[in-house]
Amino acid sequence: MRLPVLSGVFALLLTAFAAQAEPWVELTTPQPTRDPAKVEVIEFFWYGCPHCYHAEPQVAAWRKHQPPSVEFIRVPAIFNQRWAVLGRAYYAMQQLKLGEDVHRALFDAIHRDNKNLNDEASLTEFFAAQGVPLEKFKEAFNSFDVDGKVGRANKMTRDYGLEGVPTFIVNGKYRVDGTSAGSTAAMFAALDQLVAKELKSAK
Repeated sequence: MRLPVLSGVFALLLTAFAAQAEPWVELTTPQPTRDPAKVEVIEFFWYGCPHCYHAEPQVAAWRKHQPPSVEFIRVPAIFNQRWAVLGRAYYAMQQLKLGEDVHRALFDAIHRDNKNLNDEASLTEFFAAQGVPLEKFKEAFNSFDVDGKVGRANKMTRDYGLEGVPTFIVNGKYRVDGTSAGSTAAMFAALDQLVAKELKSAK
């Protein structure tokens, strides 16, 4: 007479497995997006992360194939002060209107050239080599605007329940990372599925 109980437990296990089979996590508390008229995709990254570095060419290729109705936003994850330094460098780069070439160069300097760029002095030297005057970089790096953006990135890291990077958030509803997807290729396949789903629901 215990068989029906076991069957019920087995059914529950199957249901739980099916719920976990999706290569993404649906957020318990959805977050607002910047432009409700578009499907928003946020990439959380850290310059010190080798997985982010190796995924960067795939991110660039994926972005090229997105329609204008998809808005891509890059956000430096901030888990601690060490991460905050490189997050600050990213926002200083934005303020100075430096492009993707410098973004990639910073990744290369850390991972290809094994440079230790974990403080303002070393970053100032790096940006000087990119043609940015020392004082101009320092002003941007320590600006009130960058302070605010780093603080917001720190809050977003917590609000989206990040456990590591790279992590992608689709339309404030879904989180995709290496753990949920299982591989880098699967992450981008999941992004395609979710973007298509959100574009369809917006019609």
